Amino acid sequence: MDNRQLATNVAVITGGAAGIGEAIARRLSADGLAVVIADLDGNRAEEIATEISAHGGQAAGRPVDVSAAESVAALFEWLTDDLGRCDVLVNNAGIATTAPVSELPLERWNSTMAVNVTGALLMTQHAIPLMKKGGWGRIVNISSISGVRASAGRIAYGTSKAAIIGLTRQLAIELAPDNITVNSVAPGPVDTATARALHTELTRQSYLRLIPMRRFGRPEEIAAAVSFLCTKDASYITGHTIPVDGGYLAAGVLEI
Repeated sequence: MDNRQLATNVAVITGGAAGIGEAIARRLSADGLAVVIADLDGNRAEEIATEISAHGGQAAGRPVDVSAAESVAALFEWLTDDLGRCDVLVNNAGIATTAPVSELPLERWNSTMAVNVTGALLMTQHAIPLMKKGGWGRIVNISSISGVRASAGRIAYGTSKAAIIGLTRQLAIELAPDNITVNSVAPGPVDTATARALHTELTRQSYLRLIPMRRFGRPEEIAAAVSFLCTKDASYITGHTIPVDGGYLAAGVLEI
């Protein structure tokens, strides 16, 4: 992406170098936004940005550790100086782990909260002045069905995602007067490399029994929901969490 003041809207996607985040970055680029792919893996973020640019999009890849205040500040210093705006923020960066509560190390709890919750707060705090300057903004937090319904072994992850849903509501009411909407998308199980590494076959079958559509979601399906929330057509939707879960949260008994 050229180092200049952009006329088009700019979207920043954290954790944008893989999985759901990558799908969101590619979808928002297809929607006509300039995208900043911000990820701990800065090299991969730059690779994806190069691919998007080669296909006619505007994209830049930048390294960021969302749990580190100085790293987030450095990202927004670059963003302000080089692009001059941030219209859309997608807080997607997250880490997951599974362990019974009695076996969960404190450092894993702390790191999960630092990335999944504090990271979203830090990114939002820095984005707000740029959105206010533009008189418009969209913030989408990626939560999870694990933040709505408890699941085995997800003490840290599930709690962090419940906190993101609460953070979404709090931010929504504070930022509504500034024409900034804040919503959350709660994916069900999605077929990503992380899910394949984290889910045992027993976990996978447990999910499939409870999902009316009988399959895992695709990253592109999560990205489609995010895309809508980032449009001007979603101007009166704020403070809500939209499940994209194949019917998981709606389901009860599925066989008669």
